[in-house]
Amino acid sequence: MPTYEHHRPALTVDVALFCGSGASARVLLIRRGLEPFEGMWALPGGFVEHGERLEHAVRRELLEETGIAWAGPLRQVGTFGDPGRDPRGWTVSVAYAAWVGESAPGPVAGDDAASADWFELSALPTLAFDHDEILRCSAAVVPASR
Repeated sequence: MPTYEHHRPALTVDVALFCGSGASARVLLIRRGLEPFEGMWALPGGFVEHGERLEHAVRRELLEETGIAWAGPLRQVGTFGDPGRDPRGWTVSVAYAAWVGESAPGPVAGDDAASADWFELSALPTLAFDHDEILRCSAAVVPASR
């Protein structure tokens, strides 16, 4: 393995999974079961494994944390890398978004998620990390009305 002179961030992925439309739009969140931000709500996501493709990582994390196996299209919405976004150290997250349709699949919390649930976009809890910013950038995938 090569040695680099420069420090490198850890790579993570996050996903904003939406259902519904217009005023009834909702997003899937997990309640974190571990530090940092234990007990707070967040988007499903986590660390990319060595040699793993980003899209595989985001689908794996979604399945591990919510039990939802989303095979539909994912839209990459941005890269978030402010050095202070994660108190464990410098992480850069590649964020994805998807709209699953009008009805929401039932989540089942797993891995490091204490629980998982759908939240109306108009009534969101305080989110961990910079997930409020990721959510704002992701909202364009939600249809305004059907």
